[in-house]
Formats: sequence, structure tokens, C-alpha cells
Amino acid sequence: MRGLFLLTIGLSVSTCFGQQLPQYTQWSWNLFASNPAHAGIKECIDIRTLYRIQWVGFEGAPKSGFATIAIPLSSKRRQFLSARHGMGFKFETDEIGNFSTQRFNIAYAGHFNFNKTDRLSLGIYAGFVQMGYDPNGVTTTSPDPSLQDQGSVFAPDATFGAWYNTENYYIGLSLQNLVPSRWSSIGTDARYRFHSLINAGYRLKVNEQLTLLPGFQLKIPPKGPVAIDLILQSDFNNTLGFGVGYRTSDALLLFFQLKLKDQFSIGYSFDYTLSSIQLGAKNTHEVSLRFTSCKKRNVRAGSCPLFE
Repeated sequence: MRGLFLLTIGLSVSTCFGQQLPQYTQWSWNLFASNPAHAGIKECIDIRTLYRIQWVGFEGAPKSGFATIAIPLSSKRRQFLSARHGMGFKFETDEIGNFSTQRFNIAYAGHFNFNKTDRLSLGIYAGFVQMGYDPNGVTTTSPDPSLQDQGSVFAPDATFGAWYNTENYYIGLSLQNLVPSRWSSIGTDARYRFHSLINAGYRLKVNEQLTLLPGFQLKIPPKGPVAIDLILQSDFNNTLGFGVGYRTSDALLLFFQLKLKDQFSIGYSFDYTLSSIQLGAKNTHEVSLRFTSCKKRNVRAGSCPLFE
């Protein structure tokens, strides 16, 4: 199995036509992790972390995670509906087979209200990414020097993000890997390639306590297949969240989130693999934690944190 997995990775390094960025099931609860336009979008400090174990039992399978902090700047408007600003930090790690990637980014965003509910946010991530190859544990039927040399790439990293929301819907755009740096010490014709991501959602108020939130996320790699996440979330009294979803040709999704003592929350998600990889591993797990400095306040019926 390891040989097949390394062959797959080797092909991806030589062509780089597939997805180069980790994917997360709980993306709708961690939008700042993929879109810098969310830096400081709330008028309080927001800290989040997530860890994902993909294809449990598959040797060399992906392990991904991140930690983010978003901080508002000039949160008290000097004039009605004047612009607000925010900044933030993100550290992300991704490991697949003998390859590992670490990213560190600083984010800045501006938030512009057209009225009390309609808002446009624009942001940018800037930082660096390091990718490494460790040959330990690699065995071949015949000596292959290209697989035995350790390699590392250190390169600049940048992402542009845009976000627009009204009282009842949102749409986001993220343009990732804007710096196409080559992997000179790892592959002969490999580089970071431009990726784009689009997500959107709508809020449906059922009653005073229950809100439904259908949404989707579209991931567009450079030349690989487009992936779509279709999800349906429910939010009960802004305390308990539950959702189901489907990732095209890949997995069924199940996730929930529970808020504890107003400022803490914990999330869990489970992916059941539908693709041919299920012959080796069927299950994927994610666990997330969040802390916010926002204090509990009275909110109108049918509120949802996505639109605050």
C-alpha cells in the first residue's frame, strides 16, 4: 500500500495538476482559515484551532490542522457605517506521506457597510510556506537517488479574499497560492499553483429558536477535478449546530458544534469515504475548538454567527 501511495504522491509532485491545499469539512465554521477577508470581522478577538485525520488506517494518509487568531481594529466607528479594519494570524500544517507543508500568514482586512446589514470585506494573507520531503521509511526494489535525497522549499505565500453578506445570505471568494514558486529541490517541474475557492450560503428561519443554513463550497484546482461541498446546517438558539453534507465523488459529511459557557465551542465532523480509497480507509475525523472574547448579549430570533 505504501508503494502505491508514494507512486501517487510522486505523480502529483511531477505534474502538480491536483489539489495542493488541505480541505476541511468544518469550513463553514472556520471561514477565516481560508479567507483573509474575515480578519477582525467580529468586534471581538476570535481564536480557533482544528485538527483533521483523513482516511484513518491508510498508511501515509493526510493529517492537517491550523490555528488562527482574528483581531478587530478600530471596532468603534467614529461615524455611522464608517469602515472597520481587522488583522489576524494563521499557522497551518499539512502532512501527506513523506511530504510536509507549513504555512504562516499575517492577514489584514477592511470591512465596509452599505447599510446596517449589507457588508463587503476585502482581505489579504501574506507570509511564507515551507515544504519538505523526508526519505525515511521509503523503500524501492532498486536504488533510486531521487527518492533518497532530503529536500526542502521555502517560498513566499499570499492569498486574496473577498466576502459579501446581507442579513440572510453570504458569498465568499478566495484566491490562493498567488505566488507560483517552484519546488526546485523536490521536483524538476513542480511549483505552487493558483487555486480558487467560492462559497455561499442562505439563512432560513424556521421558528424563534431554529434556523437552517444551506450552503456550498466550490474548490477549483489548476487542472484537477473541481470539488463541491453541499451542506445543510441547523442552528438551535445560537448554541447547538448540526449539519450534513456531500462532497462530490468523495464523501458523505456529518458535523456538529456545541457552545460552552458562551465564549467556548467545540466541533466534530465525520467523513464517510465514497471514492475507491474506501477499499483501504473509509473514515475521516476532525475536531475543532474556539474561544471568543464576545460576551453574551440578547439577539433577535433566528440569529446566526455567520451574519453577525
